[in-house]
Amino acid sequence: MNFERVELSVEDQAFLDDTRALLSSLVTDEVLRRDRETGDNFDEGVHLALGTAGYLAGEWNSEADGGFPRVRRRLWEQEKRRFHVPWVTSGTTSMVARSVQEFGSPELRDEVLPGVLSGHVRLCLGYTEPEGGSDIATCKTRAVRDGEHWVVNGAKMFTTGAHNCQYVFLITNTDPDAPKHRSLTMFLVPLDTPGIEIQGIRTVDGDRTNIVYYSDVRVDDRYRLGEVNGGWTVLREPLNAEHGAVDASADGLQDVSIMMHQGGFMVSACDRAAAIVGRSGRDGRRPVDDGSVAYRFGRSVARMEVAISTPNVFGRVALAQTMRDVAPDLMDVLGEAAALPIDTDGAIDDGASEYVYRFAPLVGIYGGTLEVFRNMIAQYVLGLGKPSYSVAKTP
Repeated sequence: MNFERVELSVEDQAFLDDTRALLSSLVTDEVLRRDRETGDNFDEGVHLALGTAGYLAGEWNSEADGGFPRVRRRLWEQEKRRFHVPWVTSGTTSMVARSVQEFGSPELRDEVLPGVLSGHVRLCLGYTEPEGGSDIATCKTRAVRDGEHWVVNGAKMFTTGAHNCQYVFLITNTDPDAPKHRSLTMFLVPLDTPGIEIQGIRTVDGDRTNIVYYSDVRVDDRYRLGEVNGGWTVLREPLNAEHGAVDASADGLQDVSIMMHQGGFMVSACDRAAAIVGRSGRDGRRPVDDGSVAYRFGRSVARMEVAISTPNVFGRVALAQTMRDVAPDLMDVLGEAAALPIDTDGAIDDGASEYVYRFAPLVGIYGGTLEVFRNMIAQYVLGLGKPSYSVAKTP
């Protein structure tokens, strides 16, 4: 692994300066305050401005198609994280748009993709069901063919961003009698279709997600992606991207850990804690001069560094588990004032460690639970076989 500092060209430095100037003007304190209040992790004004400025197209397109060169892409990824750009809907949009490009008809691509690049079209994921858990292949949401339309009935949980999106990438069951991986058909459903009801849910970390109900929703067949009952093929690439099962780029200009966006909150919390425990008090002593503080804080930082350096699907497990373990240690080291949330008077680190404490359990659920990913590693990497959850028979 090469840790040498990258020397930017004059042109790339100008790009970095322009990007910082733009984000400084767009991601204001008011934007961040409003985002905390709504839990949306999305701001339409910011999103449309980035589309107008070409950043959405630059990120989505390959360099050959006019997108950012690799160094500028990396700079952009780092800066949008540094400025805390409300971004969750852009992540789902990018994943789904790839499937639209590959599996959608020319008419559907023309309807959707230009708006994706301008920012006017956003796409969300209709995967998990209220009783489905992490195994999305056990889909119960039904789509029944009716001429040139499909009638959809069911419900989806954790459809984050649905209230700010125009389409949902919807998993449906079109053959209940078939094996579960051969019964799925994917649709890109317009969210303004009659029969769709979106209800907001606030999670423990303050984010908003949604439960979406589909009641006799009529979807034109032109919104189908891929073959009937061939949905697993359509799903494979976006699922791999979400799970982190993707190859690293040859130039090394990528996040080492797939969950680095989430892990960035832990990095910030550790940085703030370091500034506090390294600050001298009225007696001239620093908290870190206490051996127990030094040990626990040092252990937390070491674990954090390992987690953000863990690649592929392993990084999902490492970061999620480390966030769960490090946040309580940071709060203990900083004292009771670390239990106060952001924007609260007296919060010693402006709520950084308290937020990680609330956020960490969700990081271990997004895109599949920690248990799912540990089973994937055990089964497909270590060759330990498929786990059995049946109750053991007593003799």
